[in-house]
Amino acid sequence: MTTSPLILEGAAHILIVDDDDRIRNLLKRYLAENGFRTSTASNASEARGLMSSVTFDLLILDVMMPGESGFDLTKSVRGISNVPVLLLTARGLPEDRIKGLEMGADDYLSKPFEPRELLLRVNALLRRTQPAALEKKELKFGDCVFSLGRGELRKNGELVRLTAGEAALLKALAQKPREAMSRESLAEQTASSMERSVDVQVTRLRKKIEEDPRAPIYLQTVRGIGYALMAD
Repeated sequence: MTTSPLILEGAAHILIVDDDDRIRNLLKRYLAENGFRTSTASNASEARGLMSSVTFDLLILDVMMPGESGFDLTKSVRGISNVPVLLLTARGLPEDRIKGLEMGADDYLSKPFEPRELLLRVNALLRRTQPAALEKKELKFGDCVFSLGRGELRKNGELVRLTAGEAALLKALAQKPREAMSRESLAEQTASSMERSVDVQVTRLRKKIEEDPRAPIYLQTVRGIGYALMAD
């Protein structure tokens, strides 16, 4: 059993369960390279041990494992959790896909597969399941509280007026608190035309968040990378 180190604070944590060492390690490396935290197990028993102490955002389960199969583990997990499950199998028969869905799986991918397709399916599953949690999530920093679902910022209980661009930027940073995010990434997530536009939005936000915008405590510049929101 192997648990990977933390890759990105706030990133989705995925559990990969496969008895094939090569596939397990390849998936672990590929998903980590794409910004996910990953843990691995070689069988259902090891997976249960991890799930008893760690909350995962998504499970990737091989169907054909010795002992308890991926089908059986999916059915068991579904009895206690709504965590999304992606099944992997070397058998792409329609009856296998149907059985997996009947057991409670959310998606099914036949081996061999392109890593890019796996990544697209993982992101699609997470998009389906994470918005509900984001709607309720609030982030506190200093005298400010930001609601990710509503895109509202309050300072000392008073609503702070934000432009659409400022709200989008703050939401992008708030989804990964205390993590350095590049200007390029922030520009993509906020539909800014240029990275320079991100700098302008940051300057405006600091005037609304910080006691001294020239010496920011919460919306910090990370040299050589971009910006980070230092939440409490």
